[in-house]
Amino acid sequence: MAENNNFIYDIIDEDINSGKYRADEIHTRFPPEPNGYLHIGHCKALIIDFGTAAKYGGKCNLRMDDTNPAKEDTEYVDAIKEDIHWLGFDWDDRFFYGSDYFERTYQIAEEFIKKGLAYVCELTRDEFKSCRGDLTHPAKSPYRDRPVEESLDLFRRMKNGEFPEGKYTLRAKIDLASGNFNMRDPVLYRIRYIDHHRQGKKWCIFPMYDFAHPIQDAIEGITHSLCSLEYEDHRPLYNWVVENAGFDKKPIQREFARLNITNTVLSKRKLRYLVENGIVDGWDDPRMPTLCGLRRRGYTAASILDFIGRIGVAKSNSMVDMGLLEHCIREELNMTAQRRIAVLHPIKVVVDNYPEGKTEWFDVSNNPNDVNAGTRKVPFTRELYIDSDDFAEVPPPKFFRMKPDGEVRLMGAYIVKCGEIVKNPDDTVAEIHCTADLETGNGNPADGRKIKGTIHWLSAEHAISRDIVMYDKLFTRENMNDLTSAESTDDAEETQTSIDDVSYMDFYNPDSALKITGAKLEPSLADAKVGDKFQFVRTGYFTVDSRDTSVFNRTVGLKDSFKI
Repeated sequence: MAENNNFIYDIIDEDINSGKYRADEIHTRFPPEPNGYLHIGHCKALIIDFGTAAKYGGKCNLRMDDTNPAKEDTEYVDAIKEDIHWLGFDWDDRFFYGSDYFERTYQIAEEFIKKGLAYVCELTRDEFKSCRGDLTHPAKSPYRDRPVEESLDLFRRMKNGEFPEGKYTLRAKIDLASGNFNMRDPVLYRIRYIDHHRQGKKWCIFPMYDFAHPIQDAIEGITHSLCSLEYEDHRPLYNWVVENAGFDKKPIQREFARLNITNTVLSKRKLRYLVENGIVDGWDDPRMPTLCGLRRRGYTAASILDFIGRIGVAKSNSMVDMGLLEHCIREELNMTAQRRIAVLHPIKVVVDNYPEGKTEWFDVSNNPNDVNAGTRKVPFTRELYIDSDDFAEVPPPKFFRMKPDGEVRLMGAYIVKCGEIVKNPDDTVAEIHCTADLETGNGNPADGRKIKGTIHWLSAEHAISRDIVMYDKLFTRENMNDLTSAESTDDAEETQTSIDDVSYMDFYNPDSALKITGAKLEPSLADAKVGDKFQFVRTGYFTVDSRDTSVFNRTVGLKDSFKI
């Protein structure tokens, strides 16, 4: 990935030049919530976090943000680790859980109460919303002046499990008239009776993200807490928590634009809906924008790093064309993928004047862009397969492939002339009979005639049968982000129940995964392994499916319409 200067580096450079930090003291963190698989939006954040630390010779922690136990699971923890390693990053011994700091966070909360900086509130969720005020009216909180000892007692009893969910919350005492609604006495703790994936039933109160995250950063010695732009309005609260918690070293938060890509969604809530309702084949479905889905589809770590490097680090949100990501993998595979022949919709061709039982082998290039790739031998026999798209009984104008009485080059082999067409009872083509100019094996006609068309083919005797899945965009609508408001935090994702699943599912592309059964492939592909990448000539780039090695997934087509 190309290293470009950006505003984050400018901030860090200024901190180093002022003597605030040495370069090797720069310390970042990547804090994913383990309630789903990483998608390419997270990928941008983790590359910024790990890449920034690497640039300055500093450190980057991996911290699981498991302060909200709903839907969190060790399955996601393991998957997140695998994806980060796949991209080429490591955290050495700097792996943590947000829940590692539950006790310390609770102690700080008690200290806030004792200092008069927090109080126990018993407004219901609906009452809380109705008392929030607006830009011309301050919020209201009838429990704001609750005595310190009473709040402290109630908070401890909350911790001991004496009250039902929703009965009490702990709120910060900041400014009910603030123009920034995040500062209008935000909730710091809520009661949740739910098993934690690591702590079990030990805790029944859990800190909110805006309270826990700055404490975690400060405990770990993070110098620069880098996050996406929706947290910009939360920065004053981040600073307020760090300042009042009494930490000597205070991290700073800085925000960058999140990644939005055309024709997909990058909300874990929406992606989970697709998974849990069987609309896609799991988190690693090749149509999903998850890293495991992209990997299963055939995308490489290098292509994703290239993509993130090209879009850069900005301060304002924008929409990135999926075509750029496709361009990056296409550009890489064009240089590295082995060429192979696949006939997706086979029609049998019989070369009448070729001897029965004879097999001839023609040399075909493995990759014309790689001088070291060499060649392979492809068998030629009397009975062949060509693709149905390469034949037209009533050809349109300028159709230079196989047609009645027309000549066409079989790629790397003979020129053949189309003769008799044998039909099935339903009038479909059963087989085509041809004659070959046997003097043109991988060469030009002796009489100098020009043959405009070339098609690919396979020996019917040697070809293997495989299933092919042609993947396309998951949604037909380019901008999926303007349908519903984006979630900003784990808590917002948990509490926002007004999701309009129909609104974005209206644009689900039913043709985003089309399976072709019984495609014919050249015999060398029988030994293809998971991770192998191929260009099926004139068709696209394909890889072996990681779940079923008898299936090939299309990564991307050959045509690149994206303009750089």
